[in-house]
Amino acid sequence: MLGSLVREGFRLTGNPQEAEIVIINTCGFIEEAKQESINTIIEHGELKQSGRCRLLIAAGCLAQRYQRDLLQQLPELDAVVGTGEFGKIAAICRDLLQPKRRHRRLWVSRPPYLYDESAPRLRLGAQHSAYVKIAEGCNRNCAFCAIPLMRGKQRSRPIESIVAEARRLADEGVKELNLISQDTINYGVDLGIRQGLVSLLRELVRIKDLRWIRPFYLYPQQVTDELLDLYAGEEKITKYIDMPLQHINDAVLKAMHRLGDRTAIERLIDRIRTRIPGVTFRTAFIVGFPGETEAAFAELKTFVAQAAFDRVAVFLYSDEEDTPAVRLPNHVDRSLMEERRNELLAIQETIATAKSREKVGSVLEVLVDGPSEETDLLLEGRHEGLAPEIDGVVYINDGTASPGELVKVEITDASTYDLVGHIVS
Repeated sequence: MLGSLVREGFRLTGNPQEAEIVIINTCGFIEEAKQESINTIIEHGELKQSGRCRLLIAAGCLAQRYQRDLLQQLPELDAVVGTGEFGKIAAICRDLLQPKRRHRRLWVSRPPYLYDESAPRLRLGAQHSAYVKIAEGCNRNCAFCAIPLMRGKQRSRPIESIVAEARRLADEGVKELNLISQDTINYGVDLGIRQGLVSLLRELVRIKDLRWIRPFYLYPQQVTDELLDLYAGEEKITKYIDMPLQHINDAVLKAMHRLGDRTAIERLIDRIRTRIPGVTFRTAFIVGFPGETEAAFAELKTFVAQAAFDRVAVFLYSDEEDTPAVRLPNHVDRSLMEERRNELLAIQETIATAKSREKVGSVLEVLVDGPSEETDLLLEGRHEGLAPEIDGVVYINDGTASPGELVKVEITDASTYDLVGHIVS
């Protein structure tokens, strides 16, 4: 959307008080994200009195799913733009700015939109790190998830399109490429590509100036030995697995409509760790799914303690309209869900602290992000086991380097999620 707007002559501002058009890109994945999106719309609606705002637009997943509800309940909104209309955002803004016209307020269609390498792009973050979306939508039917309702069926970009965009980003100075989609392990299945992710990665590692390639969100099925061997043998692919498992109790997994069971998951974890020595394993779990008993949660706690993942995220189950889980019996009270989340996170904190302290005395390759957000006196970077904005950082208290530079750092101290060290020659 930013690229389209700039190409069509709109000028961006980082100060909402100056903006004549404010676009809120919303999320509708879980209840907390919905509420945050709504609060942000209300907050920025006040700019019509205190700022220069002439148009307030809601875009994204919440807009796609609750289009008419948003317009009815949030009168400050001038328009709603769904996930299938992102490419038209500049034309939509120009249309709404025309005086004395009766304007269309809903710009929502089925979500077939999938950008390609020709789409304009403007990146606001670090110039040495970029995200590339390799597919949209999801073919799975997890009982708790509304993504297929908002994003549609999986639609993968052709390998040539992704490689062309990646080459352009590398030419612009990008060193770290983060591959994202709703179901990355399933990339290419709709195009008839066998082992699509393997085929894509084999092409991407050939791009000369890329140093780290990091796929996100691997579903814990269809993980082939070929994929794991590629992770292990290709230095450009980060030794970092992001694989939400959601639960470990067989009855809960079945109710969630997740493929596989505890035995299959444990075998997969063993395969990953055996074939990719030193891998960083990040996962996520849902607590409070309908029917999660004390025994099922106790099993999950024991599993987390034994599996010793490097990073664990814990989400509270939330009812999402039109998903199968809404109709399930034995819903769990929110207070109990929060208690369970805190218990899991406490277990993981102990594990993460121990794993961080194990790195003291080692020398790690670190991608420098720039001056620390904590203080200009420190540099900040990440080793390959730390994803941008998700995991911790490495604080560099001695030595100089530029953003995007890869340096060797000796680790001298550690906290639960962050490391401290100095650059060594």
